[in-house]
Amino acid sequence: MENVHQFAFRPTLLHVFISSIKIACFLFNTNCIFFFTPILAFYILFFVSLALVGCLCVFNPNPCPVLEFELRKAKETIQALRANLTQAAENEVPLQERKNYKSSPEIQEPIRPLEKRALNFLVNEFLLKNSYKLTSITFSDENHDQDFELWDDVGLNIPKPPDLLQLYRDFGNHHVTARDVVDVSVGVDDDELEAATPILGNIPVFETTPQSIEQCLIVQKLEDQISVLNSEKWSLMEQIQRLESEIDFLKNENFAVSTVYGVAPHPSSKQVPLTVSEDNGRYLDIKSSENENKHGNTEEKSLSLSAEVDSRTSKDDTLNSVPRKETEKLSSCAPSTKAAVHFDKPNRKLSPAFHQALLSFCRMSADSRLGSEVSRIADSEKSVMLMLGRCLPHIVPNVLLAKREKMVLHLCQELIPLILCTACLHPEPKERDQLLHILFNLIKRPDDEQRQMILTGCVAFARHVGPTRVEAELLPQCWEQINHKYPERRLLVAESCGALAPYLPKEIRSSLVLSMLQQMLMEDKADLVREAVIKSLGIIMGYIDDPDKYQQGFELLLSALGDPSERVVSATHQVFLPAYAAWTTELGNLQFHLIPTLLNKIEKLLREGEHGLDEHKLHMYLSALQSLIPSLFALVLQNAPFASKAKLQGEVPQIEVTRFPRPASPLQDVAIIIGSREQLAVLLQLYDYQLEHEGTTGWETLLWVVNQLLPQLIEIVGKINVASTACVHEFSRFFWRLCRTFGKIFTNTKVKPQFQEILRLSEENIDSTAGNGVLTKATVPIYATGVLTCYIQEEDRKLLVGFLEDVMTMLSLSHAPLDSLKASFVELGANPAYHELLLTVLWYGVVHTSALVRCTAARMFELLVKGVHETLVAQRVVPALITLSSDPEISVRIATIPAFGTIMETVTQRELLERVKMQLASFLEDPQYQDQHSLHTEIIKTFGRVGPNAEPRFRDEFVIPHLHKLALVNNQQSVDSKRLDIATHLFEAYSALSCCFISEDLMVNHFLPGLKCLRNDMEHLSPEHEVILSSMIKECEQKVENKTVQEPQGSMSIAASLVSEDTKTKFLNKMGQLTTSGAMLANVFQRKK
Repeated sequence: MENVHQFAFRPTLLHVFISSIKIACFLFNTNCIFFFTPILAFYILFFVSLALVGCLCVFNPNPCPVLEFELRKAKETIQALRANLTQAAENEVPLQERKNYKSSPEIQEPIRPLEKRALNFLVNEFLLKNSYKLTSITFSDENHDQDFELWDDVGLNIPKPPDLLQLYRDFGNHHVTARDVVDVSVGVDDDELEAATPILGNIPVFETTPQSIEQCLIVQKLEDQISVLNSEKWSLMEQIQRLESEIDFLKNENFAVSTVYGVAPHPSSKQVPLTVSEDNGRYLDIKSSENENKHGNTEEKSLSLSAEVDSRTSKDDTLNSVPRKETEKLSSCAPSTKAAVHFDKPNRKLSPAFHQALLSFCRMSADSRLGSEVSRIADSEKSVMLMLGRCLPHIVPNVLLAKREKMVLHLCQELIPLILCTACLHPEPKERDQLLHILFNLIKRPDDEQRQMILTGCVAFARHVGPTRVEAELLPQCWEQINHKYPERRLLVAESCGALAPYLPKEIRSSLVLSMLQQMLMEDKADLVREAVIKSLGIIMGYIDDPDKYQQGFELLLSALGDPSERVVSATHQVFLPAYAAWTTELGNLQFHLIPTLLNKIEKLLREGEHGLDEHKLHMYLSALQSLIPSLFALVLQNAPFASKAKLQGEVPQIEVTRFPRPASPLQDVAIIIGSREQLAVLLQLYDYQLEHEGTTGWETLLWVVNQLLPQLIEIVGKINVASTACVHEFSRFFWRLCRTFGKIFTNTKVKPQFQEILRLSEENIDSTAGNGVLTKATVPIYATGVLTCYIQEEDRKLLVGFLEDVMTMLSLSHAPLDSLKASFVELGANPAYHELLLTVLWYGVVHTSALVRCTAARMFELLVKGVHETLVAQRVVPALITLSSDPEISVRIATIPAFGTIMETVTQRELLERVKMQLASFLEDPQYQDQHSLHTEIIKTFGRVGPNAEPRFRDEFVIPHLHKLALVNNQQSVDSKRLDIATHLFEAYSALSCCFISEDLMVNHFLPGLKCLRNDMEHLSPEHEVILSSMIKECEQKVENKTVQEPQGSMSIAASLVSEDTKTKFLNKMGQLTTSGAMLANVFQRKK
């Protein structure tokens, strides 16, 4: 009774005991392992034991034996509970997943929570022992749910292993049996043991030494590597066979590109149908399909090889891929329910090669694994499952690690195939629209690679769903972002319009899409966006077949050509203009509208630009004409009388590498426009034969070129200002490309005769003045540099030399301006290959009997010296000039002075400079030249031109002292007109030399005295000039005085410290008014008289 009474007064202990038993039973019976930690379980067991002990002590007055017995039983219970808890923690991986790991031994089983905690403890222990305290603290913070100070926190009945260093040192030096590897506090059956240890289970154990076990492991690994390499070898061999079969298809003359026409197959049709390939679950691939009637068996073989290779690749790329047998089974048992997709067939006649080259400007990518996934759209539930199996292993790790921006972007890329697949197959239009909206807004500012990925997916989507859904679902996404604030988004829109063009209804192509691109071209401020717009417009022009849109296309072309960005203009010449020209050719407007309209615009520019030609617009129109030359020549070949005879039979003739100028893009390659290089070779052979033997009778297109185009071009050339170097160069390049494209026979028989008729160069009228008007125009340099330089055989060079000699002779004898001849020399002199030829022409003038021709030759040397190598100057130029400097005619000798000055300005050889210096000194010091006013004027002008750039020693020892002498002599001149002329040129020379570094001695002895002499002349002739000269002299004297006080320096800069700011401003203003030209200065002085 007392015991009962005592027990009744201890309710707390009883309640603790009952509650502990209930909690323990509930947790273990319901397997709620995930809701408590090992520490919590340990405390529960502790309270259970404590409760048992307390209860026994209440009922037994002598509790020691009972306590010993119950303590022993509690320890056994705790040990059993520990074992059960450890086994449950180690077996947290679901049973189905463990079976998958056992069935696929090559896949490593994920780490268990217990293993992770043990390794964490060992790693932290290693860090602390080796003084990595900060790293240990960081590691502890990242594993905040673990106590690194207590090993029992890892597990309840796991002995603590040695530290990491000891484990590393003992690795490979101890023998571990197969049973020891897996039986760690977990009961394992024998059959499970064999499945869990496939490597060790297959090793026949003859010896139990560690060396034998290690050798067997190495052998097993090598055998595994051999099997993997064999499988890769077979996979590559199959891929090679598939690629070889595709190459054979492309080599066939009747091949076509599936992206061009997507109509249903027809037995008599030569166009290519859109095909759906059964590739591991039937995907719609973006690749070329071949003629099924002719290549059916080969295509089936190629598809089967492709499926096999893709199966192997997907198995290697993913961890949980479906085995190949199961994949083939799924592929074969799932019939395709997708009907054939039909696309509008444009009424166009482009060659497959041209269309393929045009589509190559679409920025799509399918080279990578992700690109391959994006380019294929699943069309059944089974294929969706396979896609998920391949893509999810790449997505999940990025989801877990998506903390940095790069990770997020990569994750977004991985989502693209899943979004597209779902958007294709989802039955609800609203959901599809939302998914496509997500696709276009997935990445805030997609880069090139990401845009290519999205475009590839959009094209695959379009090919899968057909034109109706593309119009209804994809185009609205483009329209929404046409004015997006980020240029990368607008760039994606512009590129999408071109990439989706083949898969849109033709009415939408020529209306909505064309209007979108037009708006972006006119309004977008980003050069990259407008460049992409131009390329997409080119692709649109390859599909559009509505003649009513021709004028709109022409206006877009003019806008693109006039764009301020070089990138946009370049894209126009590479893509838009050739594609538009191809459409224009099919409409018959190339020779009747496009080319004539551009020529008329050039003529209008020349008429309006008599006082100021807009050279930018001229370049714009002329470069467009130049880009149209390949299309025009292709039209001539295709409309030739022999076009029907051009058959590929026997050996095809080779085309010379230099037959055509290098095209700016593949779309300007005549072979691409025609269809193939072989077909072009046959047509060229017949073309040359027709021109040489049969003429142009009945050849309407070529007759238009000869009778209308060439005469209009030659007439335009005659209206060009010959002084405009840029215009002359542009037209020269145009005629050069025209003649090279149409060939040598055409140039010799059709182009040259028309120029020669205009120029009327013949032996009868060389000494007459008839017809010399055209020789002063740009016709001469354009004919010389654009037509006569097309071919470089010996007879061609002789013809060019003879033409230049005749022009030089006729212009000299008729006292005509030499601008046309100078323009020819400048254009030809830019190419070192023509320097010898030009020197030959000039030598003809040097030895000519007429002094006028010799004088012209002397002046031409000035233009040639600047670009000629010093060796040629020493061997050919200086001897010719010295010969002319001793000419009986004084005008010829004076004409050599500018050329001698140019040599002093450009040559660095000391001997050559001394020879020129001696010759100029003879002109200045020889008594016979003392009264030669024209000679002195020419020398002063030459000194003022070349002095600032000449060699300093020549300037200091020769130029400035002789200018001082000339100024002194001019003070004694009694004729005011001559004195004025000399003073004017001296003022210009001193103004130019004032920007040079002049030593103090030279300043005191020559420069200042020369300025004072010049001021004496200006006092009588021009007070305005006298004011400027006085300020210059004053500043120079002040500077010299300051130099004598300060430390002597080597030289002083007159340009930097000659005059004060006010005087300098006044001086420059006066120079702008007075030194524009010699004639203007003379007029000013005459008004002051």
